[in-house]
Amino acid sequence: MRRVVLAAAAVALAAGCTPDAAGTGTGAGTAPAPSSAAPGTAPAATPTTDDKPPSPSASATAPSAASPSAAPSTGKPLMDDGDENEQVRELQARLRQLDFFDRAPTGFYGTMTAASVRKFQARRGLPETGVVDAATWQQLLSVTRKPTADELEPATTNELDAPDPRCMTGRVLCISKESRTLAWMIDGKVVSSMDVRFGSENTPTREGLFKVEWKARDWTSTIYHTPMPYAMFFSRGQAVHYSADFAARGYAGASHGCVNVRDRTKLSALFDQVKAGDKVVVHW
Repeated sequence: MRRVVLAAAAVALAAGCTPDAAGTGTGAGTAPAPSSAAPGTAPAATPTTDDKPPSPSASATAPSAASPSAAPSTGKPLMDDGDENEQVRELQARLRQLDFFDRAPTGFYGTMTAASVRKFQARRGLPETGVVDAATWQQLLSVTRKPTADELEPATTNELDAPDPRCMTGRVLCISKESRTLAWMIDGKVVSSMDVRFGSENTPTREGLFKVEWKARDWTSTIYHTPMPYAMFFSRGQAVHYSADFAARGYAGASHGCVNVRDRTKLSALFDQVKAGDKVVVHW
């Protein structure tokens, strides 16, 4: 039995999520206490990241504050791989109006957005670069309308299923593996919701009733040294957090046990509302 436990711990640790309090020998050193941790408490284990965000291209810079519709048609990128801002969110919403983008806008320009841009460019007879220059943006503006607030930030791409009975009282992060959604609920009412993804078969996200142990707005992995923004830890190193990889690739990837959220803006708002001690229910 001891060999089985040690082997399982080694697999989970190598994957990037701490299996339990004993799994702190990662070689990463002692993690500093985050500023947003619950007062008087320490994390049960050294948290670790569960994915690596894609590296942005050298041209991935924030767009100019000037209106993109007024930009000269020089071919210079307005939006490109790795960009993350509200202009990208608008781009995705406009592409979705034309059925070139089949998910809720996230504001992150990754491989799925690039593929959608290439489809639009092919339809309009433009060079299929997957990068938004002034010509592509002008063409998109000419055949779409200004997105509404609901189009820019829809409730969720995935439809919520019936909440677990344990989610019907108190303040709860109600996380469904069946519908791949997270619903923030207070006294049985859904306040907000968002798409999520989970660990792989070899590094599954634990199911059950937990609580938010502590929070870290700007936590960085002690193994991969990559960011885990808006992390809310609930089970021995597993956490709800923003994932740039999920935002870029969707369900083509998986976490190493944590609950990934792909919409940074929505998770940021949720992070400010959730308190240490709030319930977390992960269910089918």
